[in-house]
Amino acid sequence: MEILHWFSIAVEAVIALMGISLALTRKRVYGWGFFVTFSLYVFYDLAKHYELDISSDLLYVVFFVATVSALWAVWQLLKEK
Repeated sequence: MEILHWFSIAVEAVIALMGISLALTRKRVYGWGFFVTFSLYVFYDLAKHYELDISSDLLYVVFFVATVSALWAVWQLLKEK
């Protein structure tokens, strides 16, 4: 099942790249939200996988920021006409 974990991280990275593409090429501000969210998910997953010496409190903050970023991105998407 570890391959599934690596595949998930790869998909998160692709979504982050797609988000930055939306922001830069199509001038969609919510693209930054997707970029931040999924970049932080990649960081979080890699930190957990490699058991990096990062405090649990910091990882909770990273996950919270990613969640808020996703909320902001979806809010911006809904506001778009």
